[in-house]
Amino acid sequence: MPKILDLNLPIYELTAAYPELIEILKELGFEKITDPIMMQTAGRIMTIPKGCRMRGVSIDTVKEICE
Repeated sequence: MPKILDLNLPIYELTAAYPELIEILKELGFEKITDPIMMQTAGRIMTIPKGCRMRGVSIDTVKEICE
């Protein structure tokens, strides 16, 4: 059964449930995702769609890679 990512959840919660997502997002330009301080602060409010808009990454690209 495929994983279903709730894009309304903060990145912190998604990466806690799916640690492999950290490396995927890092490769897509979310460089600070490996910084524990950033994950404890911004990661608790930042969603993948918000991060995509900030980084100029297509949400469709993230969806395709995470399938």
